[in-house]
Amino acid sequence: MAGKAGTDKIKGKAKEMTGKVTADRRKEAEGKADQAKGKANESMHQVHDRARGAAEPVKHRQH
Repeated sequence: MAGKAGTDKIKGKAKEMTGKVTADRRKEAEGKADQAKGKANESMHQVHDRARGAAEPVKHRQH
């Protein structure tokens, strides 16, 4: 977990736990949404990195 994605996941977990402890369903839902956002961003970055890695050999062949 690094960067914004990790921050969203940690922030979301904290919100979720706060919501559970205080019986605030809205806060708990916000926390789960923040965690999902962080996971989605993390996945997007992984796909981007893999695509960039796959493109490297093609770049080298063209030169």
